[in-house]
Order: sequence, then structure tokens, then C-alpha cells
Amino acid sequence: MAKKATVSAANLNKPAPQKNAKTKRGQTKYQKVDNIIRQRLIDNVWKPGDALPSEMQLAAELDVSQGTVRKALNDMVTENLLFRRQGLGTFVSEHTERRALFLYFSIVGNDGSRLLPESNILACEEKMPTEVEAEKLELSQGEMIVQFRRIRFFNEVPTLVETISLPLEHFPGFGTDVEPPNNLFRFYQSEYGVTVAKAEEHLKAVSASAEEAALLNIEAGAPMLEIDRIAKMLDGRPVEWRVSHCDTSNYRYVTERG
Repeated sequence: MAKKATVSAANLNKPAPQKNAKTKRGQTKYQKVDNIIRQRLIDNVWKPGDALPSEMQLAAELDVSQGTVRKALNDMVTENLLFRRQGLGTFVSEHTERRALFLYFSIVGNDGSRLLPESNILACEEKMPTEVEAEKLELSQGEMIVQFRRIRFFNEVPTLVETISLPLEHFPGFGTDVEPPNNLFRFYQSEYGVTVAKAEEHLKAVSASAEEAALLNIEAGAPMLEIDRIAKMLDGRPVEWRVSHCDTSNYRYVTERG
């Protein structure tokens, strides 16, 4: 069971505000609390699996009401950045297989079954980005990327071909010294301290290329679903651009709202 953090200079890493200190102009107390907690998550002051100080401790340290702290924490629980354990407190979320399956992977069987696919790496290299890759990942001139391609299998049947591009700055040695595992988001978090907080997807119909047809054992020109996704870190910066081409003969894309 994760050990609860205590309020101290070591684990909070930020000085308590002066009593009755004013917030920044135009910033509400809620916004102040929300910003401070999010920044501590970004800075890994509290790491995945760690327990946060209690609402009472945070309220005293930040000189706000306990209700203001609770609202900020509740909003982050809704975003899956934090989670609560009854009687134990509030914890920093970890990327687990289940979370990856239900929050960041929307391909399901025609019968509604969900299965996290296995992977086989086709190629991996460090390179200079194309203009599109630099734009997608918001890179500065001269910054390099790691790019790799893989096939993903459902029940040992090849179903997806993915191309994934990452800023090399955040992932040194990725794919060379360290082989990419199946569950990437959990790996980003555990090995590089990079937490994916949200992802934006765009879908369109495409036709299978000759290479994709050979890899997936389908006809060239067969209809496929393209999932173009940008994953972003806690501070909103893009950290992964992934383009997946899926054979939807036996699978479909499902998203839940509300």
C-alpha cells in the first residue's frame, strides 16, 4: 500500500504562502490551488502512486478553504490525473493495462469485447523530423525525434499498423538502449517521468497500401480506419504523434461520452 506523503519542505518542494497573501491579479483561489497542484504533478513532486497530503493539510499550506482544495482535487480525479481510495486519501494516477485499454484505446471487437493488442516492432530510429512531424510535436529547429513502426495483433491476428513519433528530448535511448514495450503510456511514465494527461484524435477512412496489405494479410486498397492522435503531457505540450491504420473487418471504433 502506498505510503501517505506528509507536509514538509522535502515532499511539497514549495514554500507555504504568507498568511493573507494575495493571489495573482484576476486569479481566483481555486485557480491558484489548481495551478499549484498541477505544477507539482508536472514536476513529479508527487510521483505516480504517491498519496497527496490531506485536504486539510493542503488547505492550511495554501491558505484557502478545504472546500476549494476539494473542488480542485475532484476536477483532477474526473480527468483521471488523480484517484481516491476510500479511507486512504487521494493518489496520483498510474497508467495501468486497464486504464490504457479503456481510456486510450477505442478499438473493440464487433461483439463489443475489449482486448489490449500485442505488438511487434518493425523499425525504430532517431532522425530529424519532417516539417509535419515538427509541427505536430511543436518542435524547435534542430530538435530530433524517435520514430518507430509496429504491427499490433488481436488474438494473434495482425490488425493495426502504427507509426509513432516522439521528441528525442524526452526519450533519450528510446528504441536503441531501451526496447519499446507494448503499453507505451505506462512506460513513458515509469521510465521517463512523462505522464500523458490527454489525447486528441482525428479519424478518417483510408485504403491499405501494398506494404500494409502484406503486413496485415489483406488486399491492397482494402478500406481501413486511420486514427491520427496527438498525446499531450500534463502541461499541455504534445509528447507523442501516433498514426494507426486499422483493418476493421472484425473490429470497430467505439467512444463513450458523459
